[in-house]
Amino acid sequence: MGFVFRTLVFVATVYMALFVVLWAFQSRFIYPAPQAVAPVTPGFEEVQLETSDGLSLRAFFREASDTLPTVVYFHGNGGTLEQASISNVGLIQAGLGALLVEYRGYGGNPGDPSEDGFYRDGEAAMAWLAAQGVSHDDTILIGNSIGSGVATEMATRHDAAALVLVAPFTSLPDAAQSNVWWLPAKMLVRDQYRNADKIADLDMPILIQHGDADMLIPFEHGRALSRLSENALFQPFEGSGHSLTFEPDSQRARRDWILALETERRR
Repeated sequence: MGFVFRTLVFVATVYMALFVVLWAFQSRFIYPAPQAVAPVTPGFEEVQLETSDGLSLRAFFREASDTLPTVVYFHGNGGTLEQASISNVGLIQAGLGALLVEYRGYGGNPGDPSEDGFYRDGEAAMAWLAAQGVSHDDTILIGNSIGSGVATEMATRHDAAALVLVAPFTSLPDAAQSNVWWLPAKMLVRDQYRNADKIADLDMPILIQHGDADMLIPFEHGRALSRLSENALFQPFEGSGHSLTFEPDSQRARRDWILALETERRR
């Protein structure tokens, strides 16, 4: 009996220790924030986005060809500007413009990552584009993984032409709970990114892509989001994991959807 009791005490102690560590250091888990400063991608120019709380953030921009829209791309929590360039190769080759956003605390940028901070970064991107004469209704908001939270929030604030979500979650606490099922993760996570609470109210075309082999954000998150909006099209990708945004098939599907939408919009 004493052995069983000691074992239970040990397990409970380890469990509580893990709970405390995840609570105290969750920002490091949620925002790994690579610090390498990416070289400027050929065909892009480096620009500076000025946030409302006084930060100057490095970003990459490429002007659209002809009358095509401009993509505003928010990468995932472990992403970089270099990876964002790869994610948008198919769109760039089609002539779309692109503003690749780098977050605070990432890629040598100042500041510390947070939900509120990322929203400020998104606002800085939208303001910068407007200052260049690119109207919000000529922009396509794209968010990958945690970037889906930023893109969705920007869609609630700005009348963009469309919203594209790749490997999105219904909310960050939901995603955390899916990964750490043995802890009350929903109680632990401070930043929320509650996409499911916002998407039904968006009055714009929405494309949602998700791989059915995604081991980080379960496939059902994307499907659930698509069911919350009558404006949403869901594209499943068999055998694809969380790196879906880099895959040529998903890029072609995004490109074709955006170009078809643009053709229809300009009739």
